[in-house]
Amino acid sequence: MATTTNTKSFSNYINGKWSPSESSEVIQSTNPAKPDEVVGTVPSSTKGDLEEAVQAAKAGQQKWKKLSGAERGNVLFKAAEVLEKNLEEVAETMTREMGKTLPEAKGETARGVAILRYYAGEGMRSDGDVIPSTDPSALMFSKRVPLGVVGVITPWNFPVAIPIWKMAPALIYGNSVVIKPASEGAVTAAKVIECFDKAGFPEGVVNLVTGKGSVIGQGLAEHKDVAALTFTGSNATGTHIGQTVAARGGKYQLEMGGKNPLIVAEDCDIDLAVDAAISGGLKSTGQKCTCSSRVIIQEGIYDKFKQKLLEKVGEITVGDGLEEHTWMGPCATKEQYDSVQKYIEIGQQEGAELIYGGKTVSSENNGYYVEPAIFDQVESTMKIAQEEIFGPVLALMKVKTVEEAINLANDVDYGLSASIFAKNIDHILDFIEDVDAGLVRINSETAGVELQAPFGGMKASSSYSREQGQAAKEFFTTFKTVFIKR
Repeated sequence: MATTTNTKSFSNYINGKWSPSESSEVIQSTNPAKPDEVVGTVPSSTKGDLEEAVQAAKAGQQKWKKLSGAERGNVLFKAAEVLEKNLEEVAETMTREMGKTLPEAKGETARGVAILRYYAGEGMRSDGDVIPSTDPSALMFSKRVPLGVVGVITPWNFPVAIPIWKMAPALIYGNSVVIKPASEGAVTAAKVIECFDKAGFPEGVVNLVTGKGSVIGQGLAEHKDVAALTFTGSNATGTHIGQTVAARGGKYQLEMGGKNPLIVAEDCDIDLAVDAAISGGLKSTGQKCTCSSRVIIQEGIYDKFKQKLLEKVGEITVGDGLEEHTWMGPCATKEQYDSVQKYIEIGQQEGAELIYGGKTVSSENNGYYVEPAIFDQVESTMKIAQEEIFGPVLALMKVKTVEEAINLANDVDYGLSASIFAKNIDHILDFIEDVDAGLVRINSETAGVELQAPFGGMKASSSYSREQGQAAKEFFTTFKTVFIKR
C-alpha cells in the first residue's frame, strides 16, 4: 500500500487562486526511489477546468499587457526572491518526485531563480526600432507587442527550469500563461506556481491546470483563444501538437529529442573528454535531451579512452538522490525504467557489445535503478545509435578521421547538441561549420546551455525557433509597425 508521508494535495491555480477541479479524480505522483511513497496529488482536470483557465488568462492579459515592462519586471524579481527563499523545499520535492540527485535539483532551482531575474531585466530593454520613412514629414517605427494567451506544456525531467524558461519570457513581454506540466513532475511545478502566487501576479496572468495530455494538452493545442503554444517533450507528441496548432492558425514552438554526439579527436585531452562523456551522458540518469548518447572516437586513442572511461564509470554510485553519496539517481518513472532496459536488450541483440553495466540494481524499496551501460562495437545503423534512449546508456563508435566522425555525428534524424574534444584548430572549425546541431560545444560536454544564450535544435529536434536569452522574444512577441504623418 502506498505511503503518504510529507505529501501535499494541490488544486489547479486559476485566476489568482487555488481552484478545485470539476473532476474528483486525482493523479498520484510517486517517488521513483520508493515507488510506494506518494509525493503528492494533483487533479486529473477536465476541459471545463481548462476553459476556465483560458478565459481567466484572456481577461488577465488585457490588464497585464498595459503595465510597463519595468512594472512587469518587478513582479518577476519578486518571484525570483520567493523561489530563492524556498529553494531547499522545491529542490527536495523535485528529488523525491523524479529522482534527480539533490545537488542537481538545487542547481536547477537556482537556475530558475537566475532565469526570472534575467527576464525581469528584459522589461527595461528596447522593444522596437525607428525606421526611416520615404515621407520626410512622417515618423515610422516598429514595436514588439504580446501575442495574448500562451499555452505552456512541459516535461518531467526539468520540472523547474523548463517551465520557468518558458513562462518568464512569455510574461515579461506582456502575455498571460496557462501551464500544463507533465503529471510526473506536477507537484514540483505546483510548488513553483506557489512562489508565483506569493510574488503577487495579477489575477489570471499565471494559471496552472494539471491532467492528462489527451485532455489538457490537446485542449490547449485546439483552443482558439490560445494564441501560441510552447512545448517540450517527445517527437511524436510534439509533431501532433504542432500540426494541431497550425491547423487553426496558431503559433507553436517545439523542443523535442536529441541523439547527441561527442567526438573525441586524437589530439584531445583524454581525461577531460572522459569526464565530459560521463557527466554529459550519465548525470541526471541520462534523462536530458542534450545528453551525450554517442561517443565517436578516433581509432588512435580508442582503446586508451575506453579503458579510462571504464575506470571512471566504475566509481559511480547509484541510489536515492537524497543520499549524499549518490552520484546517479533512479529512472524517473517505471515506463522510463522499462524503456531503458528494452534498449539495452536491443543493443545486444543487434550485435553491439555491452562492456559495462546495464543491469538493474536491487534496492530495499524497489526503486527504478539501473546501472550505467556502455556499449562497444556500435554501428550507426543500430537502434541504440539512432533512437533517443533517455537513459544512462553510452554507445562507443570508432572512426579513422575527424571528417568521418562529423559525418557519423550527422547520420541521425536529430540535431540538438554536439561536442568535440580537440586541439587542432582546423578540426574545430570544420566541426563548427559542418555539424548539424543547434548547440555546438568545443572541449565541453554536450549537455547544458547558458540561460542568456539561444537554445534549440535542428532537424527533428525542434521547430527551429529558439528559447532563452533575447532570442525568446522572437516567439513570444510579434511586430506592430506604426506610421505617423505630421
